[in-house]
Amino acid sequence: MGQPLRWGRRYLMVRPDHFRIDYVINPYMSTQDQPDPALTRRQWDALRQAIVDAGGSVEVLEQRPDSPDMVYAMNLGLATADGRAMLSHMRFEPRRHESLTAAEWFTGHGFALDRAGGDGVGPHFESGDAFVFGDSLVVGYGPRTEALALKHLATEWNLRVRGLRIAHEGMYHLDLPFCPVDSTHALVYPPAFDAASQAELAGIVPEPIVLTDDEAFAFSGNSVVVGETILMPACSPRLREILTGLGLRVVVLDLSEFHKGGGSARCLTNPLDFDLSGITVPGGDVILPA
Repeated sequence: MGQPLRWGRRYLMVRPDHFRIDYVINPYMSTQDQPDPALTRRQWDALRQAIVDAGGSVEVLEQRPDSPDMVYAMNLGLATADGRAMLSHMRFEPRRHESLTAAEWFTGHGFALDRAGGDGVGPHFESGDAFVFGDSLVVGYGPRTEALALKHLATEWNLRVRGLRIAHEGMYHLDLPFCPVDSTHALVYPPAFDAASQAELAGIVPEPIVLTDDEAFAFSGNSVVVGETILMPACSPRLREILTGLGLRVVVLDLSEFHKGGGSARCLTNPLDFDLSGITVPGGDVILPA
């Protein structure tokens, strides 16, 4: 087994007081299939408690009434252990109100705020597309995040950024087909990426745990690792054997109401402690698939 992740102990979540399906921006959404408010809250509370039980901490942001997708807190911004935050610039206009409240929260909690763009101007960047893994910030681009945003991240924060082009409409953010597990292992779903990115992925993840179609579309890749615990919305017997073999405790949570909006455990949780110390390079560097 690799070394435990150097991040993933502190999270921001958004209480789902106004979660509903008002529009359709991914293949999972239907305005005819609304979440049940009481069940939604119970599922959200269970996820929050599971993070705490695993040794993590959770801070809670109130949801804007005009932002039904704000519960998917992973997309509010990329936050670091040394107190920086790169605010998301949402591709779809209905989600852009979320950034106003997120900016207030980040600055109010001591984060120095940066932006890739805003109000429809400048490159789109959604933080559900970005993870620290290995020697890089791995960023998915295509459906939501634009390639130009990778250059902005690299140069503003002096980072090594490795891009993966997402080519599957059902895997529109990197947090659906890619989940860091430890320093060498990650859950991956290669069909989410174009051919060049699949080849690049092989060089990014030394020991990939490749998801089947059924596992990927049960949101197994949208899981959260807290220390030696992995919180998952679904875990096949095959995956459980692999993960427990790595020394992880597997906790499966029912998050089915949130699947109606196209997200699960990872989408609902924004890490506030990404460690950039091992991925900085003077002037930044962007590596895109050939």
